Amino acid sequence: MSFLDLDKFHEVWNTITSNKSRSVFTAFGVFWGMFMLVVLVGAGTALERGISSQIESFSTNSCFMWSQRTSLPYKGFRKGRNWDMKNEDIQLIQSTVPELQYIAPMIFSGSNTNNVTRNDKSGAYQIKGMTTDYALIDRPRQVLGRFINQVDVAEKRKVCVIGERVYEVLFPHGEDPIGKDIQVNGIYFQVVGVSGSYGNINVGGSAEESVVLPFSTMQQVFNMGNSIHIMALTAQPGVKVTVLEDKVKAVLKAANNIAPEDESAIGGMNIEEMFTMFLYLGIGIVSLMWVVGLGTLFAGAVGVSNIMLVTVRERTKEIGIRRAIGATPTAIVGQILIESIVLTLIAGVAGLMSGVGVLSLAGKLLEGREELIQNPQIDFGIAVGALVVLMIIGALAGLIPANRAVRIKAIEAIREE
Repeated sequence: MSFLDLDKFHEVWNTITSNKSRSVFTAFGVFWGMFMLVVLVGAGTALERGISSQIESFSTNSCFMWSQRTSLPYKGFRKGRNWDMKNEDIQLIQSTVPELQYIAPMIFSGSNTNNVTRNDKSGAYQIKGMTTDYALIDRPRQVLGRFINQVDVAEKRKVCVIGERVYEVLFPHGEDPIGKDIQVNGIYFQVVGVSGSYGNINVGGSAEESVVLPFSTMQQVFNMGNSIHIMALTAQPGVKVTVLEDKVKAVLKAANNIAPEDESAIGGMNIEEMFTMFLYLGIGIVSLMWVVGLGTLFAGAVGVSNIMLVTVRERTKEIGIRRAIGATPTAIVGQILIESIVLTLIAGVAGLMSGVGVLSLAGKLLEGREELIQNPQIDFGIAVGALVVLMIIGALAGLIPANRAVRIKAIEAIREE
């Protein structure tokens, strides 16, 4: 039997439509299986993409450190002592830790009531002191102007970069803020840029609601001495961040009279470990979605196989007559397989189209929002692969009924009432 024999397909179609209710209910299992597969895989991929977007602006080979109370007495210092990282620690780390690539100290000032003002507009925002190297570790989304540069830090310029929300509150819509002055805790600073963030990981507060000053300027004008609140670091390519962390912590402990075995004195956040965890989490979610989706699809295929067995049993006499007048086993098997594949494929394509439609609708509803689920969709290659798998499932679903049909003896089938 030729696979492209239109008469055979017409016969197959008549067989499928002869019992519409049974065919519809059988096809629904496959339809639902494919629909669930597409939606689950699309949602899983979107969730994986959303998780990755939360840390995409961070260098994956970076970490953050800050000082905490000591947990052990050391060299005459009591347990529970407060200590601060200093400017000198930066130079010491740069000269003694070859695994270091970039280092960026940061200081912060709390968001006091109306601490940032311009004319009659004011707001309470986080004030951050940073160096230009921080932009190499956590890349800002620069909306207007520029970020803090090396000249700003070296000359202790009174300039600032404001967040998007700060800009919206202090300036009329559409006004160019570059070159304009604002007051931060009563001191005038010139705006050189407007920035935002790429994800939800914001050190020291949301970038949209912060004012960034040159690190050296903030230390001087706010009388903060040479203290550092947080230190951001990145490792050289090929170096594990944990190796960098261990060496930097050892240097800091030695320089600040902290017991080498004190694990509580230095707090930290390892972005490399977080990224790896999120990566495995995303892979696990997508894998689980595939397992659940394929399981549902195979359940639908089992339904097709069972119905095809019932169909073969009902058509025993017809099959016997066809065998008696010369139909070959190949022709009998081919017809049963084609019926199974056609029924499975029609239901599967309908499920695929419905699933893609739901994902497209969800994508439009989420468009422009910073949600954890982003751009839910299924790749074209995966869709084609799903259809190929579906055809294989359809063939397997029809294989058992087809073998049963071949084993029917012509004379016994003709005698059966």
